[in-house]
Amino acid sequence: MKKIVFISHGHPELSKGGAEVASWNLYQLLLEQGYDCLYIARADGASHGGSTFSSRGNEVLFHTGMTDWFNLSTSHLKPLFTDLYELLKQFDPDVVHIHHYAHMGIELFPAVRKALPKAKVVFTLHEFMAMCMHNGQMVKRETLKLCNKAVSTDCHQCFPSHSPGDFFLRKNYILDQFSHVDEFVSPSHFLAQRYVEWGLPKDNVHVIENVLPTLSPAKPRTLTTEEKRTKLAFFGQVNPYKGLDILLKAISLLPEAVREQIHLDVHGANLDIQTSDFKEKVEALLEDVKDCVDLRGPYESEQLPSRMAECDWVIIPSIWWENSPVVIQEAIHLGRPLIGSNIGGMKEKIEGKAGITFEARSAASLASAIVNAIEPEVFDYWHAKLNNQQEAVEQHLQFIEQLCNA
Repeated sequence: MKKIVFISHGHPELSKGGAEVASWNLYQLLLEQGYDCLYIARADGASHGGSTFSSRGNEVLFHTGMTDWFNLSTSHLKPLFTDLYELLKQFDPDVVHIHHYAHMGIELFPAVRKALPKAKVVFTLHEFMAMCMHNGQMVKRETLKLCNKAVSTDCHQCFPSHSPGDFFLRKNYILDQFSHVDEFVSPSHFLAQRYVEWGLPKDNVHVIENVLPTLSPAKPRTLTTEEKRTKLAFFGQVNPYKGLDILLKAISLLPEAVREQIHLDVHGANLDIQTSDFKEKVEALLEDVKDCVDLRGPYESEQLPSRMAECDWVIIPSIWWENSPVVIQEAIHLGRPLIGSNIGGMKEKIEGKAGITFEARSAASLASAIVNAIEPEVFDYWHAKLNNQQEAVEQHLQFIEQLCNA
């Protein structure tokens, strides 16, 4: 029986980020296929008794931390090069599939290679953290202007306390750690191309979408006579990068006759932990459109199908590039077309395939897209184009099988 180890920077039951969920879904898929799998997830806090590892069901929690966020590095080397080393040697996997290094340190890669010199090491890219110190967003720190590539002098402008030389050395240190990876996986062509341009070997970067649990599409909402497709929904964190403020402004710009029909449900949280300027901006916009917007709050994964079934269109107005937002996949598989920003992974996944795109960061362009989208024939056209088949399942299985037999 082939053995696979998954390493994530968080357990999806404790931290519901995209990388955690993606790694968990793939772990569950391979378990179902008969692979012997071990899931290792970094966890906050110390374990009972202060040991490096503890258990959560059949999974292992890895208690460690990162001490240098500039270099994505850690000075806690014993957990990596002694404790994780022993655990990996004991399990002796054929493949180690790493889904993040955050909170553990970029030295995770040489630590795995040292423990398992013959195993295949795979790393799935989920964002731009390696090339962008600004939370991996690839936007300017003050202006939020999009960055098309990582340039040391530009990075210095965002973080003046670090010289261009510091960023040059940072990049080379990270690439040196990545040299211990055999194969890279990217869920989008956009993200893959950015990393190849940055320095990853093109022949070792493979584009395979993330795996979802099985989802059954919901039937389109039943319309009354002359009713339009006016039920809109936003799913995601409420922060400056996700573009909720752009969406709320777009709603306020709609012609009065359209706005009277529109209803937007906002499914998300964390406005309370944002900066005061952003909170005040969003709260003012919400007050302006309170007649047609409801804040539904956070949701658990099992609540998603029923919440999405209530809407006609899912809107993704993010102002940063994104990679492969899981909500796009979820909407497609649950039978809901999308309206999304025309940049990055959103454009790649939506345009011409699953809905309408609009000029990123333009509330006026989004308002125009909404006016177009509410027409029933527009919804019907894009709904008919949605593809509920998960090609990624077979692609991942073939990829893992090739690695195990290499």
